Formats: sequence, C-alpha cells, structure tokens
Amino acid sequence: MPMTPMPMSPMPMNAARAFRDGARRVAHAPAMVLGVWLLNLLVALPLTLMLRDAIAEQLGSSLRAEDVSRGFDVDWWNEFQARAGDVGKAFGPEVIGFAAPLKNFSDLADGRMPTSPVLIAVATWLVLWTFLIGGIVDRYARNRPTRAHGFFSACGDWFGRMVRLGLIAGLLYYILFSYVHPLLFDQFYGWLTHDTAVERTAFFYRLALYVVFGLLVVAVHIWVDVARVRAVVEDRRSMLYASISSWRFLRQHLWQVLGLYALVAASLVLLLAVYALVAPGPLVQGGWVWMALLVSQLYLIGRLWLKLQVAASLVGLYQADFGRALHESTAAAPVWPESPPADAIESSVSSV
Repeated sequence: MPMTPMPMSPMPMNAARAFRDGARRVAHAPAMVLGVWLLNLLVALPLTLMLRDAIAEQLGSSLRAEDVSRGFDVDWWNEFQARAGDVGKAFGPEVIGFAAPLKNFSDLADGRMPTSPVLIAVATWLVLWTFLIGGIVDRYARNRPTRAHGFFSACGDWFGRMVRLGLIAGLLYYILFSYVHPLLFDQFYGWLTHDTAVERTAFFYRLALYVVFGLLVVAVHIWVDVARVRAVVEDRRSMLYASISSWRFLRQHLWQVLGLYALVAASLVLLLAVYALVAPGPLVQGGWVWMALLVSQLYLIGRLWLKLQVAASLVGLYQADFGRALHESTAAAPVWPESPPADAIESSVSSV
C-alpha cells in the first residue's frame, strides 16, 4: 500500500485536544470497555462466591438471618468479621457505597496490603491486564477495528514485553512502598512532629507527606503509561529503550501530559462526587438492592472508561508528535498495513 501523503504542517496537540481525542477513540471501541468490565466481574466472582458461602454458613435459616435481611445490623457485621477469617475482614461496613473508594485511597496512601483473598484477586487482575494492555493500546493506536483475532494476536505479541515493563515498574513501586513510604511516614514524620504540641500542625505535616508520596506514585504511573504507548506505537522490542524514551517524551511534552492527567483527575473527582450523591447506603433493601447494584456498576464502568481514556489520549498525543516528527526526518517509511507506526501516521493524518 502506498504511503498516504502527509500534510505540510500538522498541528501540535494540547491536553484538551488529547483528552477529547481519547474519549472519541474509547467511544469508537465500546467492546474494550465492555470487555474490561466483564473481566473485572469475572475476577471478583470467586471472592463473591466465597463471601456468599461464609455468610450462609454463619446465618443459615436462623432468626438472626431474618433480622439481617431487614436492614443493617452492625453487631452481626462485627461478629461476622471476627469469625469469617480473611474473607470476612475484607467485607466490612466500609465497602458500602461511597466509603469503598475512600477506603481504597486511604489504604494506598498508608501502604496497607489487602487481605490474602483480595491480594490474589488483585494479582490475577494485574496479570490479565498486563496481557490485555498491549492489545488495547494497539487498537487505539490503529484507530480502526482489529476484530477479535487481531486484538488477541496483538495481546499475545505484546504480553512478554509488557511483563518486562511491568517488572521494571514493579521494582519502582516496591522501592516506593517498602523504603520511601517508611522513610517519610515513620522516620521523617516522627522527626517533624517530635516537638510538636499542636495536633493540627501534625495533621498538616502528615498531609504534606501524603502529597509528596502521592506525587511520586503518580510520576511512576505516568511513566509506565507513556512507556507502554511509546513501545506499541513505535513497535519497540526493547522495553528498556521504551522506558528511557518515555522520559525523553515526558521532558518534551511535560505540560501537555500533566494537563491531560489533570483533566482525567478532574473527571474522576466529578465521577466520585456524583457517586457520593447517588451511592447506595446500608439500609437499602428489597428491589432497591438491584438499583444499588446498577449504580455501583455504572460507577465502575466510569472508572474503567477513564482508565482506558488515559491510554487512548496518550496514544493520540504521541501520534500527533510522531506525525510532526516525520516532516523533520528522512527516515524510511513504515511498512503497511501491519505496522502500528504506519497506522499511527494514518491516524495523525486523519485527525489533522
């Protein structure tokens, strides 16, 4: 296939355009959102069945079961958590409604590990996500349907490389949570508050440390996202090279990338605010239970949409830069039609 003629001067893409472009790419590939949502349900299903069996074993057909079915019973819940082991510990009042995302943020900030069953589910999700993310980025990079065969072929082709990138990222996260977190919150916080008598001052010290640690975690997260996109769009084999190149791209387009993540963060805050208003409470019963389930799943779909939109928006941002670079380079043209860089050129042309 002959190379598509390039325009004379493609326009650079700012954060707002990248955000809109990412939303458009996600909307044009609804199967990605649906598939990731179904995968999330399948990963959670074993824990759900274990929890159901634990509740049924404790309540049975007793009179207590009738009381619990009529509404929230904090005494029974505390008793269940004390007797149900690791599964019961993960099923506390904090999992209801808007308290669940707040607990997740709190656990992340404090570096608390989930219970063993939840940790297994999280590890399973990470492995499956590592398998899928290469195909997802490839689909958004091509900006056209690739069908099931093309999608899963890309997943398989990229899986080994994404595992290598994940190991590099995992090492950085391990350093952050195993060494930097204790250094900040155990040693440095203790030094800051050693002679502090005002509780409010100690609170602001701890809040500032949360901000510092959060920025470090976000920096690694952004770097991993950009490295994935750069590897796929350029069809790189070396993840070490993709990792180094991602830093170079971030230096050159720092404000566009930060602006993009700021827009995604603002969308997430808006989603959380809406969910806080409509999230189900502990007294939901009867037919309203199904409405509560629907609301929670819509919130989950919104979270997954934003997660996918980050990848799609970074693809658009990088392809715009990739297209501009072609006007300043005499490199050989990518090979059509199987090369992601070739589809990147066509995508950048069509978006101009």
